[in-house]
Amino acid sequence: MDLADIDASAWAELETAAADPQSGFRYLNLCSVDTETRPQARMVVLRGADRPARRLEFHTDTRSPKWQELFTNPHVTVLGFSAESRLQLRLQGKVELHGPGSGVAEAAWDRLPARTRMTYTGGPPGDERAFETIDTAAEPADEAEAKARFGVLIFRARTLDWFQLRQQDNRRALFGYDEAPSYCRWVNP
Repeated sequence: MDLADIDASAWAELETAAADPQSGFRYLNLCSVDTETRPQARMVVLRGADRPARRLEFHTDTRSPKWQELFTNPHVTVLGFSAESRLQLRLQGKVELHGPGSGVAEAAWDRLPARTRMTYTGGPPGDERAFETIDTAAEPADEAEAKARFGVLIFRARTLDWFQLRQQDNRRALFGYDEAPSYCRWVNP
């Protein structure tokens, strides 16, 4: 494969992962820096990918610490590894935050199944919680409250570091999208 094919293939993997819960790249690490400049990493679900725009979409609760971290410093790394293909994708770029009531959040909310919408009910992420037993009746979830906590993160890649593990001769390539002209090159693994 040449470098253009590798770039296209990597983004095709991400586009597939956004639609296929079984894909190796469905769950990615979103790495940021907290307000005390400590590195933070967490798994996020890839909800959308757009190769021409070099864009990924993730959803989050706006009460989570990551929302404030990303508001303060939107520069992030997204890291994924597919054990099946032995492929690592590391993307660097910035996120845009689209909070409750924004057109982006409204459109994303409308596409969510009801069971996923309910993940935004309850207390703030990280707060202590007591789980109910099977015999305890839970209060019904309020979808309007859940929607008021729903945010969308739009990640725009500036670079892609593609790394293929092989039995012999590992391969690695770098792609830059923001520089004029953009670049792609082989590098030592």
